[in-house]
Formats: sequence, structure tokens, C-alpha cells
Amino acid sequence: MADDSEALKKQILNARKKHQKLNIVGGGTKGFMGRTADSDAEALSLAEHTGIVEYHPVELIMTARAGTPISVIETILAEEGQCLHFEPPRFGDASTLGGTLACNLSGPARPWSGSVRDQVLGIRLLNGKGEHLRFGGQVMKNVAGYDVSRLQAGAMGTLGAITEISLKVMPIPASSMTLVEEMPIEDVIRYMNQRAGESKPITGAAWVDGKVYLRLSGAKSAVEATAEKWTGEVMEQGEEFWQQLQHMQHDFFAGDEPLWRFSVGSTAANPELDGPWLIDWAGSQRWYRGEADMAQIETMAQRAGGQVSLFRGGDRSDEVMHHQPQALQTIQKRLKESFDPDGIFNPGRLYSWL
Repeated sequence: MADDSEALKKQILNARKKHQKLNIVGGGTKGFMGRTADSDAEALSLAEHTGIVEYHPVELIMTARAGTPISVIETILAEEGQCLHFEPPRFGDASTLGGTLACNLSGPARPWSGSVRDQVLGIRLLNGKGEHLRFGGQVMKNVAGYDVSRLQAGAMGTLGAITEISLKVMPIPASSMTLVEEMPIEDVIRYMNQRAGESKPITGAAWVDGKVYLRLSGAKSAVEATAEKWTGEVMEQGEEFWQQLQHMQHDFFAGDEPLWRFSVGSTAANPELDGPWLIDWAGSQRWYRGEADMAQIETMAQRAGGQVSLFRGGDRSDEVMHHQPQALQTIQKRLKESFDPDGIFNPGRLYSWL
């Protein structure tokens, strides 16, 4: 275990004094996300700021430093029969807890188990003034006002350097089974929404390569009873499929073509774009591979009740996140000014104007 918070604080104070920008990095596995990092910014590394601070299996609560690898956390939890129910995607062994929260990454179980944002109970954060602040705690009750802990989800470090995270953990499901069957994309949205709306132990619904995959998890009796009623063949290597999907290791994600992530209404018709698609989260998360115009693709996402971002590849010197209305831009700029008045953290990484 290593507590680098004092060294990090000192580097921030020095950077503020010298008007030096800082690029926050952990394990370095998510550098492909967001806009291109400012080449003049100095690295503020949390890779050595690691360790489990507290773990209470009976209370289903863990606190860990931001640089702690997800793989280490999952190993410790597994020894107690527990896990992170939001199924964090890992893009390498060095993927950290802090980076997962900062990028707001959650896996296939997200619609049923909640996102990483939903699991966070509290954080510690170094702001742009070098103040080491604590928000939230190890309880599930929140107070009025901004929920600063959850505000960090997807902020990509623009509001400060997360140093410590308290979050909920959950028991590993007793049993799991995957059903698979062939289905055209024209039918799968309706089908997945129908299944997701039933009171059954479903924890995954995805479609790729002309096949729909449904995962059942929970008590063995409930899983088997549901499998008997639903259609589809039992997949022998079901867990391997979901892990490939969770960590984006499925063949769909390989290649150099731009990868777009649509976050839309689960029942919305699929945007009319020629090219390969992968549908997850029972229809509310859709991946598209191919060249596309940002303005045009944003219009499609809005018609589907959501947003789109350029997740990987493509031109990352321009905007990669969905355009924000002026009112939201104003709020985000005020938050940035409050946490980071000199604008030293990850300049332009999330938006060119932030």
C-alpha cells in the first residue's frame, strides 16, 4: 500500500504557482478516450497511489485508493465471494479504480445492477488549490445539494484528482446461465425490451453477429426455471462471451475504424447507418463502427432519445463528446471554476471549451 497524497498535493501546488497544466494519469490504459491530451501538460500520476484503505465484507463496503488496479480489487473481493456488480471494463491489467470512475465505465450488467456512478458512496479529491477534500462517506444516504462524489463519473479528471473511493460491493451470483439464438437486428430491440421487462433474473442482454444473448444470474432454481420458459440454447462458454463484451475484447471491437457509442432509449429504432453494430444493455447502449459525420450522427442519437460519442479512433483533436446545450455548458464551466479555478487539470480533454 502506498499513500502518495502529500506528494500529489505538492505537485499540484507547484503547478498552480508556475501556471503549469496537469494531465492526470493512472494505469495509462484509457488514453484513447476523450480528446487528445494537452502535449504541454505535465503528468500527474496516481499509478503508485494504491491500496485498500478499508474493506468490510459484512457491510458490503470497500474504500480503495484511486490508483489501485481493478484486478487487485476483484481478487480480494472474490476471496469473500463478492464482486463489483457494475462489471468494470478493463483495457489491461493496469486499469485502475479511479480511471474507471473518471471515465464512467460500466459493463453488461449496468441496466440491472447500476453503473459505477451508482455504486460510489464517497470520494476524496485534490482540487486545483491543492486542498484534499472529502465528499460523501460509507453510507448510502445522501444530503441535499450537489452529489460531488457522483459528479466525478465521466468528468475525466477535469474537476480534480480523485485520490480515494468508497463504494458498494455485492455477492457473486450463485448461478449464471446464457441463452443464445439467432435473430435479425429488426426484431431484437423489441425482443430484448420484452425480456428485460419481465420479472426474471436477467443480468445481460446483447446482440452481435445476428445472435441475441441473454444472461440469467441469481439463485439456481430461479435461473433454471426461467431458462425452461424462455427460448434459446444454453451457451456452454457463456461467461467467456460476457467477459469479452465487458472488456471489449470481442472481435467486433478489433480494427482501426472509428468506434461510436450511442446511449439512447432502449426501445428506439436503430439509427440508419450502414456498417457493423453491437447492441448491449437491452438496447440502451449501441456500438457502431465506421466513418460518420459528427453533426449528422448527433442528430440520429437525439432522435433516438439520447447522445453519441466517438469512443475510440477517429479525429480526437475535434469534439468527441455529444454537443452540450449552452445552459449545460454554463453549469459545467462554473463547476470547473469552483473546483479548478486556474484550469490546470486535463485542459480540453473532455470538451475543447472546458
